Amino acid sequence: MSIADYAALLVDAGEYSGRNDIAHLFPRFVGLAELKLNRALRVSEMEATAAIDVVDGDAPLPANFLEARQVLTASGRPIRAGALQQFSDTGPVGGGTPLGYAIVGNRIKSFPAGSYGLTMTYYRKIPPLSALNPTNWLLEQAPDAYLYGLVEEIAIWERDAGKVGAAQQLKMSALAGLGIADERARWGDAQMTVGGATP
Repeated sequence: MSIADYAALLVDAGEYSGRNDIAHLFPRFVGLAELKLNRALRVSEMEATAAIDVVDGDAPLPANFLEARQVLTASGRPIRAGALQQFSDTGPVGGGTPLGYAIVGNRIKSFPAGSYGLTMTYYRKIPPLSALNPTNWLLEQAPDAYLYGLVEEIAIWERDAGKVGAAQQLKMSALAGLGIADERARWGDAQMTVGGATP
């Protein structure tokens, strides 16, 4: 299955759902489908790296941030996420090398509070489709996920539970296939190693 761009996706969604009469609502349905796709999907194409300038233990997250994958200090040492309460109750206060971080809303709070640079690898949102941004990596790699996601939103609007269930099942199957392809690309040539002492 190949869908060239945003306009072709809307045409196909109208044909699959049999609802070309509500085409003016399709852009809203695309946005709703993308919200759900962003919640469900974590693949390598969603990864990005950003420099984070922390001031007094606080910095904004990237605008397209979904989830942190790794945070490194300026020296390249990884630091771990923790509960904000854990950082405020224990350990040193003041500047120094960061020991951990917490995500609070759309900001990252690092501990101990100080000013330093961090490097974050994170999962970013799928670039939203529109007439001005007619394609993205997901439409190119898994057009069926987009199509069935859009058909699902149309069926929800219609209040047709049977169509919702069928479209949702097809969408989840497409996402599972994308996840398997991503795992193979990441780990296909990896070798298994057993940790611990050997006899």
